Amino acid sequence: MAFVLEIETSFTQKYIKNYIISIIRSYAIEAKVVQDNEKILCAFNSEHEKLQECLDSIAQRLPASLFLKSSKSYEQELEIDSLPEIDNEYPLSLGLCPSCQKEMLDVSSRRYYYPFSSCSCCGGNYSFLHAYPYVRKNTSFKFITPCKSCEDECTTAGLKEKHHLNSCHECGVPVRLLNKTTERYANDAGSFRTMFEVAAKALLDNKKLLLKTTMGYRLFYQCEHKNNETILMMINAAKITDHLSLITEEFNALLSIERPILNVTLKNEKLKEIFGVNTSYVKYPDDGFCILLGTELQKLGIDYIAYEEASADTQADILMDYDLELSPQKDIRIFLNKDVLFIAEGDRVSFPSHRFTETSVLSVAHNYVGLPQNGMMFFDKMEHFESVQVDEAKVLEEEDESYHSKQSVIMQDEASFMSVIAEHGIFGVKCVGAYFDEEPSFLYYDGKNVLRIVPPKTFDSSKILEDIAILRDGSDRLVTNLEKNMPDIYTKLVNLQTKQDVKLFEAVAILLGLEDESMRGVTKEAMKFVGKGGIQIDTHVTDNRFDHAAFLASIISYQLAGVSTSILSYSIFESFGDYFNDILQELKVKTKAQEIVLCGTHFANQSLFSRMQRNLKMTPPLMNQSYPIGQENAVVGGVYL
Repeated sequence: MAFVLEIETSFTQKYIKNYIISIIRSYAIEAKVVQDNEKILCAFNSEHEKLQECLDSIAQRLPASLFLKSSKSYEQELEIDSLPEIDNEYPLSLGLCPSCQKEMLDVSSRRYYYPFSSCSCCGGNYSFLHAYPYVRKNTSFKFITPCKSCEDECTTAGLKEKHHLNSCHECGVPVRLLNKTTERYANDAGSFRTMFEVAAKALLDNKKLLLKTTMGYRLFYQCEHKNNETILMMINAAKITDHLSLITEEFNALLSIERPILNVTLKNEKLKEIFGVNTSYVKYPDDGFCILLGTELQKLGIDYIAYEEASADTQADILMDYDLELSPQKDIRIFLNKDVLFIAEGDRVSFPSHRFTETSVLSVAHNYVGLPQNGMMFFDKMEHFESVQVDEAKVLEEEDESYHSKQSVIMQDEASFMSVIAEHGIFGVKCVGAYFDEEPSFLYYDGKNVLRIVPPKTFDSSKILEDIAILRDGSDRLVTNLEKNMPDIYTKLVNLQTKQDVKLFEAVAILLGLEDESMRGVTKEAMKFVGKGGIQIDTHVTDNRFDHAAFLASIISYQLAGVSTSILSYSIFESFGDYFNDILQELKVKTKAQEIVLCGTHFANQSLFSRMQRNLKMTPPLMNQSYPIGQENAVVGGVYL
């Protein structure tokens, strides 16, 4: 007889499964753990004397995850006679698990205040990977010989088993702290603690700190120095809801092992004043460096700090770094409401990935490759591989290099669309869908091929004022009135005509007079609107293509009429929601498609997605589950185009 624990999950990565296996192995309980069909099934030998103790340990130590849902248990007739094995095929970049955080803050631990603390199931391990197979000699830790205690841990059942980057103060990585006049090193508990104390006090003194974390360089500073790239790091879990207005799902997401970036509503009036909006991108400390810095900042009475992604040459008053080569991934940004959760962008957690049926194809997109390996497709950064034998290569349009004699070009929107088909396993099923990343695109999958029904139309800023002026009778007066009544905006639009590669929403943000002249700025402005409905913005098509001039002319008209920028911003996304719905429903009827697919980063917008949810209530759209909905998914879809 077996005791079965069944955990529902919407994610295909196996770090939670491995975490459970590590705990089970530490109790030497015979068990079988499998992950399939959106479930993790753990079947235990129900006769084992330590079963309850093991289950209690799992309940207490298992990290919270964005993707874990409900669980249930029952008994089943099964014979279990062996220990489960950890699947440590590749590393990931994750936040620290509860056990590693506790160890790092335990004064009696060998890793007290050691910022490289992690285990085989957590931490920024991926950043140190150079090549496969994933073993220590193929990582940045190859020159660091583990001490006897660390070596023993790697062969002992538990969370450190098979941990190829295991280290501690005795055998670990020294860190240095530099400013213009002094330099100090840390290589033991006391010196590490002092180093983080000094760094925290420097931030309190309004200095800027460039910190090389295990997730890459980050520039920390007081919130008053914020800019458009600033992210708010909440460092005191007990005080998060004092400063942010969060639904339960958002609070749990911030503290999850995935440590995503969320766009949330501010409650703290001081922060609202500083950021100039009611929302901010927010994160909770993920790796050892950020957690220890946050610990010292809390001692100084600080609940939050500002930071931005940086590089080694970013200017700062003080620098904390170390001499290990690092290749970090991009943080994931999560879209979340009470009904839906998906990854908007970023490659952490989703990659590397080993799944889907093997096919003799090389897919190349955004420095990632998909290639056949051991019966499945393996997706990871190109730099980790030397060569592979395949029949053909599918390469994203913007790539210049030749990888194969039989090489074909793939388009971003088509590849993203196909990635959703692959994730949901609906090959052969007719689908229509939309891709939205600056420019809208509409696609159709006939069960074999992806076709662009309404291809994206690149925004051309070189004669945008002229296009608006000749749009229809009287449109020239619209441009004249803009020049007369809003000269600063008009001048910016004139200057825009000489720039290269201008995005549509850059022009939109300029028209709205926003400081952040990007889609991000328009999104933040839309979040200020608290009404129930907006106004209709012109999102019609001309010659079967989105009409940029009509769209921008409509915004100008409302601007001149004195409509507030928050209502206008909200209305833009609401109108886009109706635009997408109308075309998708029409295409679905004409093609007799069974499913609707949505992809592209711009769908991760509360105003737009809420409208899409309402409009598509009877035909809920399919989206990526384990991969981002943005450009990062192209390497997956490229395999099957």
